[in-house]
Amino acid sequence: MPAFPGFPVDGMTFLKQLKKNNNRDWFQPRKETFDEKVKAPMVDFVQALNAWLSEVAPDFVTDPQKAIYRIYRDTRFSKDKTPYKTHIAASFSHQRLGKHTSTGYYMGVSPEGVEVAGGIYMPEPEQILTIRNLLAESYSEFGRITGGKQFRVLMGELHGEQLTRIPKGFPADHPAEGLLRRKQWYWYMTLDQSLATSPKLFGEIRKRFQILLPAVEFFNAPLVAQRKKEAARAMM
Repeated sequence: MPAFPGFPVDGMTFLKQLKKNNNRDWFQPRKETFDEKVKAPMVDFVQALNAWLSEVAPDFVTDPQKAIYRIYRDTRFSKDKTPYKTHIAASFSHQRLGKHTSTGYYMGVSPEGVEVAGGIYMPEPEQILTIRNLLAESYSEFGRITGGKQFRVLMGELHGEQLTRIPKGFPADHPAEGLLRRKQWYWYMTLDQSLATSPKLFGEIRKRFQILLPAVEFFNAPLVAQRKKEAARAMM
């Protein structure tokens, strides 16, 4: 695998300073520092992950320009009007599905910690129903994929918003009731900030993406099939 030495200490220092000076007057004269010490290393990191993904999950290889989130915040609907994010992050989505609506992978780096996540975060209603139907039929398989000790150690418990009651169309006593009430299905971990500047960063992210692979494939299989059917109908 390509070596990644970790993010420069200067890059983490920049993000710390940005948190204290989150305004355009401070950022603009220092944008070159951001580009060189934060964004460029993230491009290198994404390329390293892409090299690995090309071997184990080629549908998730993502151009760094598409994978990396912009530093600029969307403040239109937020009470927080600070213009810049104080972290750098990237996501890897299935090529046939949308960036936020597929089951995929995420990682982010900030002075507070290293974030790693996988799952589906913003499914649309049709996708939610597809996943619920999948879980209703194959909850035992899902349990085998995600119930092991190593999976829990590396990625923790399942997260996501939930309904207070099981949705219509599913029996109240369904054995997968807890899964069926969810509107999101994702795993999320925060690792120690010291990893950000360490050569160990790549390996720590990779092994968590690796253990997520079967769960991601499990969720995406019916979503990809659904997308193929939609494309076929559109061509008729």
